Amino acid sequence: MATPRSVTLERLAYTLAAPVLAVAPNLYPDSPVNQVVQLAGAAGIGGWVLAAKSDEPGAGRKILRWTPLVLAAAVDVAAKNTIGWGPYGMDGLLAAGWAALGLLVLPYSRHSRRRHRPALAAPAPQPAPAEIPEPVAPPVPDDGADLLTREVRMLWENAGMPGRTHVVKATRHPGQRHDLTILLRASETGRPITGLTEAAVAAPFAVPSSDVVLSEVAIQPGRQGGPGWMEAHITPDANQRRRTKPTDQEKWTDKVASSKGGAPGSELVHTTRDNERGVTFYRARMADSTETPRIDLSKVCRGLGLPDDDSRVFVLVEGSEFLISVFDTPPLSPKFPATRELLTPNAKGMYVCGFSITGQPVHNFVFQHDKNAAKHGLVLGVTRGGKTQFFAVTMVAESNAGQIVWLSSCFKDEKTTALGEFIDRQGITPLYMARQLRAAKALCQIRAEMPWAHDGKPHDYKPGDPRCPYKQLNVYADEFMTASQDPEYGEFIQADGDALTVMGLKYGIGFNPAGQSPFAHNGFSTEMKDNLRQNSRPVIFNMGSPGATRKAAEGTMENAYDVPTIPARYAPKEGSAIERAMAGEAEPENGVSTGGVAVVVLDNGRAVLMKALYVDFDHDLSGLFPSEVHRLTDYEIEELTKLGLWFDWSEPEPRPGEFWPEPDEDDDGDGKPRRRGGGGGGGKGGSKRTSRRAEPKVTSPRQALEAIKSLTDA
Repeated sequence: MATPRSVTLERLAYTLAAPVLAVAPNLYPDSPVNQVVQLAGAAGIGGWVLAAKSDEPGAGRKILRWTPLVLAAAVDVAAKNTIGWGPYGMDGLLAAGWAALGLLVLPYSRHSRRRHRPALAAPAPQPAPAEIPEPVAPPVPDDGADLLTREVRMLWENAGMPGRTHVVKATRHPGQRHDLTILLRASETGRPITGLTEAAVAAPFAVPSSDVVLSEVAIQPGRQGGPGWMEAHITPDANQRRRTKPTDQEKWTDKVASSKGGAPGSELVHTTRDNERGVTFYRARMADSTETPRIDLSKVCRGLGLPDDDSRVFVLVEGSEFLISVFDTPPLSPKFPATRELLTPNAKGMYVCGFSITGQPVHNFVFQHDKNAAKHGLVLGVTRGGKTQFFAVTMVAESNAGQIVWLSSCFKDEKTTALGEFIDRQGITPLYMARQLRAAKALCQIRAEMPWAHDGKPHDYKPGDPRCPYKQLNVYADEFMTASQDPEYGEFIQADGDALTVMGLKYGIGFNPAGQSPFAHNGFSTEMKDNLRQNSRPVIFNMGSPGATRKAAEGTMENAYDVPTIPARYAPKEGSAIERAMAGEAEPENGVSTGGVAVVVLDNGRAVLMKALYVDFDHDLSGLFPSEVHRLTDYEIEELTKLGLWFDWSEPEPRPGEFWPEPDEDDDGDGKPRRRGGGGGGGKGGSKRTSRRAEPKVTSPRQALEAIKSLTDA
């Protein structure tokens, strides 16, 4: 067997190096030869370590290749540290052993690796299996494509034709360096494009997959479409600008209209700025016109980078469209002074009662022109919310329309007393309210029999008809909820109030209660609330909390539309609350009262936020009211007097037989009266319906003792 020349040379090197390893350490300990041998051994140890850590095959062969250097260094160190040639000439024996190991083993191990095997030892060559040619797409004929399309096709083919598609055309976006749109079709005719992803399109162009958008291709004249076609929009430049400096439209699409945004499924129509009013409008609509907007105003503001502030940001929903108004300053914080011009109704009975968040005038009416009837009114709100102020607004409008106004309240109030100078009748206490409602209810019957001059027959009330012999009467009951729960007269107040809401409109009499709750357990029966709601525009001021306001408004609406929020105070956010907390700074006290702000339920059931007109009670009100106070006709007063219902209602005690029957002798003969209440009348014209007088509520030990005394005659 012939020995390879490389093996012969390697054995010769081992033979010549062995004497050097034995002699050099003993004769020349400081010779550079020793240092070279030791450095070579250190390199061999490093080769061992790298071979052991490598995951590639052939680690054992690599270790054997480095072994001669490591063993040579070991022999050199041993010879250097033994005395003389060592016992029995150990240095020479080690060097000879090292050479023998290299002569017999290492050359064969080194030349046994791949591509360096001896020719005679190589196994017989095996016939290579026939290569299976990869399927090649049919060649696409040259269609005269432009340079960009040909370059894109080259990238596409190098990537293996992702999704088995062919590039039909590539179009660069105007003004962009890297953005383009490629039109793709399936390589096989009649096959839909499947398995094509954004990542597969992005890879050939070395862009992130987020910069690729796949879309369907609509059928156009001269070009096919459908599942076998697709467009890929590759926009790295536009997306970079969109991430850093997005437009309002892009912000809306990315942050608001997404599935996790504040108005999912919507699209921005346009943005409008009104510098005169200091407001920016964002008008949007649902992409699907059949859907109802689901708006989270706080998330919308955060998505658009707007201040999340209830006093400056408002939303108005109409069908599938909605409008978000962002004001520079709270639009409802200033006062809107009431004027004679605003509070003079037109021919249809409409007048301006306030202004909405968008600066639009909000109208109310003094009669229902379309129903040929008077109107009711419902005003709700907590104390100091603006109810009495709104009473003044409506009373001025009704007086300017030539109508009569009566006002009663449970508690004495500066504003109601001032209004009493300009209206027909005004008084305080539940007794006064009970007398007022009894008279108004009796007046319905009087007007039902009152003949009209033109034909001598009675007719229903027709607002604006000059032939009508009487004027519209508007009965106001402030704090109606409290009055209806009065232990003495609450039963009469509630019963007559219910009757007046049912029968009053036909005879030109409207009932206007005000309170802090519109629910049955607080005096507003279902019958009363339904009649008030259908024949008025309910006005709900702050009810103490946004939830209570929303509940009260929904209670006056046929359908639960979105109800605007009235905050406790207008407090625009200043700075960061987190930074103030970390610095230990006090919160800014910049709140502004929301008095006069109310939710108005319009005819179509839509709730609108408005600021009512402001009537300044510190100044003379004669400039608002007409010079003449409108009153009942002599005929009406005469008929009420016959019924014993027309007198000074401010008398502190009820007249004998006014609410209960005359005193009579009881079984014991003590002469004490037996009171029985009735909702309708008293006196000569009172109703014959009687009921037990409401017993006083016992809420303390003292009241319990008084009740026991009254029962036992103690």
